[in-house]
Amino acid sequence: MNTVVIHDPTLRDGQHAVRHQLGVAALRGYAEAADAAGIPVVEVGHGNGLGASSLQVGRAAVSDDLMLSTVREALRTSKMGVFMLPGWGTCEDLRKAVAHGADVIRVGVHCTETSLAERHLGFLREQGADAHCVLMMSHMATPAELAEHAARVVGYGARAVGIMDSAGHFLPQDVTERIGAIRGAVGDGVPVIFHGHNNLGMAVANSVAAAGAGAGIIDGCARGFGAGAGNTQLEVLVPVLERTGFRTGIDLYALLDAAEFAERELMPAPPTTGSLSIVSGLAGVFSGFKHQVLDLSGRAGVDPRDVFFELGRRQAIAGQEDLIVDVVAELSAKRAAA
Repeated sequence: MNTVVIHDPTLRDGQHAVRHQLGVAALRGYAEAADAAGIPVVEVGHGNGLGASSLQVGRAAVSDDLMLSTVREALRTSKMGVFMLPGWGTCEDLRKAVAHGADVIRVGVHCTETSLAERHLGFLREQGADAHCVLMMSHMATPAELAEHAARVVGYGARAVGIMDSAGHFLPQDVTERIGAIRGAVGDGVPVIFHGHNNLGMAVANSVAAAGAGAGIIDGCARGFGAGAGNTQLEVLVPVLERTGFRTGIDLYALLDAAEFAERELMPAPPTTGSLSIVSGLAGVFSGFKHQVLDLSGRAGVDPRDVFFELGRRQAIAGQEDLIVDVVAELSAKRAAA
């Protein structure tokens, strides 16, 4: 029976769904529940990672320092994970995370811009940290390109590497091809990561396909808590992996209890695969754009579906929130001229 390590970003990726407003009590309560379930890694932070609390992508209710100290104190056996996007976070943010006891530090970059991670991964290597790298918007690159970039970040110092299906665009065969290519490029000694989104309702199936193709680290969030249609639903993923021959080491009843806590205390309602999320997945656009697209298109009187498809045509990526303003303005002008 193969072992898969579950990485739980409920307290980080889930922040997108509530505009980064999780408070201390919610952070502590879920961390304690996840720890009781034996989830190996619990990730915490602003939705866009260390240093990202800002007017542009949303100010968090709690500072990075307080988030990390709260969750660190709540975890007895689970490791604490953090996430950083170069451009938002800095080496100083990474230094603080290490000082707060972060066990696993992920650096996220656009799938074909891995050179942006070199300095940060090198810094983490010098710190002796367990540094991982995830290639975001991975549907924008071929399996061969992803394999090349994965090997590159391992050279920079990443101890694990993988892909985020940031737009929920993949089908299982897409995942199998990409994970297989990365597995072949980095060798058996480097764990491969898969992080799914559920825009097309395929997150659990895609995650199982990733495990079957050799991924050793799979992400999932309680009740799928995350941007848009949400992430891979953790309490479904774990028993499905177990049934298909992968050991997770997680206590099912305690996991279900953690999911109940999350639904009750973290979110207004669990994510659903709604019309706009489906369009986002089809267009290949980051789910975290949903709130901005709805707000701006609503004020301008344009169809948010048109906005998503145009953003997809322009290959918009996370961090390009300003592009939403441009697209809405152009569509509004066209509507007025029609």
